[in-house]
Amino acid sequence: MEALTLRNLIKNSRNNFGERKALSFYDSEGYTYNQLYSEILKRVLKLHDLGIGKGDKVAILSVNSPNWGVTYLATVYMGAVTVPILNDFSKKEIRNILEHSETKVLFVSESLKAKIDKNFHFVKYVIDIDSFSIDQTLSPLPDPEPDREQTQEMTDLQAEEKLESFSEDDIASIIYTSGTTGSSKGVMLSHKNLVSNINSIFHIQNVVPEDRFLSLLPLPHSLECTVGFLLPLQHGASMNYLHGLPVPSVLLPALKKVKPTIMLSVPLIIEKIYRLKILPAFSKGIAKQLYSFPLTRILLNRLAGKKLMKTFGGKLHFFGIGGALLDPAVERFLIEAKFPYAIGYGLTETSPLLAGASPQTVKYRSTGFSPPGQQLKLINVNPKTGEGEVVAKGENIMKGYYKDEEKTRECFTDDGWFRTGDLGFMNKKNRLYIRGRLKNMIVGASGENIYPEAIESVINNQKLVLESIVFELKGKLVAKVHLDYEEIEKVFKNLIETASDIQHDMQTHVRNTLEEIRTHVNGELSSFSRLTLILEQTDPFIKTPTLKIKRYLYT
Repeated sequence: MEALTLRNLIKNSRNNFGERKALSFYDSEGYTYNQLYSEILKRVLKLHDLGIGKGDKVAILSVNSPNWGVTYLATVYMGAVTVPILNDFSKKEIRNILEHSETKVLFVSESLKAKIDKNFHFVKYVIDIDSFSIDQTLSPLPDPEPDREQTQEMTDLQAEEKLESFSEDDIASIIYTSGTTGSSKGVMLSHKNLVSNINSIFHIQNVVPEDRFLSLLPLPHSLECTVGFLLPLQHGASMNYLHGLPVPSVLLPALKKVKPTIMLSVPLIIEKIYRLKILPAFSKGIAKQLYSFPLTRILLNRLAGKKLMKTFGGKLHFFGIGGALLDPAVERFLIEAKFPYAIGYGLTETSPLLAGASPQTVKYRSTGFSPPGQQLKLINVNPKTGEGEVVAKGENIMKGYYKDEEKTRECFTDDGWFRTGDLGFMNKKNRLYIRGRLKNMIVGASGENIYPEAIESVINNQKLVLESIVFELKGKLVAKVHLDYEEIEKVFKNLIETASDIQHDMQTHVRNTLEEIRTHVNGELSSFSRLTLILEQTDPFIKTPTLKIKRYLYT
């Protein structure tokens, strides 16, 4: 049986899909699988010349691009270890990652060079990821020799001759998490972890060479790297990248050009589309009245879904959502709109997917089934609710946290199951439903389990709310809410115009708005989940690069 290594995956893709398009910006030719293979071997030879070998760490700090993929694949192909760094990490965090991982070579894009501190302890070379040339101003050591001028065939042969053997259990990547709790740990993923997860995912969603992926999420994020990069690579699909962040002015031309068939997203992206584009169209006049009735709401959502599909290029058949819980109201819209969404659940530590569903098998509020080759179960189950902590086993489970045996031990049970830290339950058909994070859960006065995420979804569906967090303060449930201040100002001006004899104060208006929100929200919640107070969050919440609020900064 062939070893589960990324080297074998790369070779097989080259052999099976040689002339098909592999990696490119959405508006350029990019690399075919044959060209990608040759580019990989060029970088292998370059890294070997710099003294990089099996087990050495190679960091990537770059915007999404085809060259990100070339660099990642060259590193794992030669048996070295990739250290993908999220762009939103601070200068200090990046320095800590480079030192903690003992990175020897850093690839960086031009726009992120300002985040590099030249006082390295381990890094020997800094390489521009676009030109693949050593940056002499940032590198502690000079380029050992000029670039070779020779045929590609000679380069390929020399590179292959210099390759060292390694096993499927060797580390392929160390990913530093951007957790909402404030601690960043280096997750060690082996070749087997990654390839086995790709093989399992294929049982959930078929991928064919004709599929066109359009990347929205940062490649260092494990969902994008495994499902949006390695999975299509294995099956000969094409991967397309944007020239910048996925704001409308950048994204819309790409959607029109690529007409993607598969995309991945975090909930916040589709939730913003729903709240800022879909919902306002049904909040005025007769549309508002029609939207309040289930039958006409479904018809209106169906029409909105057709427009949304057209916006996305008209060929989309899989829109995967993961990374956090999806808002229930948004999911209901996606179902009624017949939009081809799918839900996935997992963690960086699990390579990442633990459960998932295709658009044909997705069920409301469920994260789907555990795919073949992996196991899920619940521990410490509450006999009244059937809820317990989700634990997992399988070849996709990480090797551990780099240089942290204590934290590694803490996240495994005595009998070897990985503790996800998430609370959920399974129905009779073994569908998994996630309730929320164990660390976030609040125990009510009478012992009830209160999930902040569930309350936040209710708050976020209030008209003037953009986002919120819920936490416990002195035994009381409290929320912090960031309002849509543009809409608040419009409402305030309207009040002034229609009631000019009343002295209105903007801050008083905001306080009244927050109290109205609290009243409406509490009317939809069970008695033990009701909010005592809502506080104003004037600035947008600080988020992780995967768009989750950093809770530890606000509670």
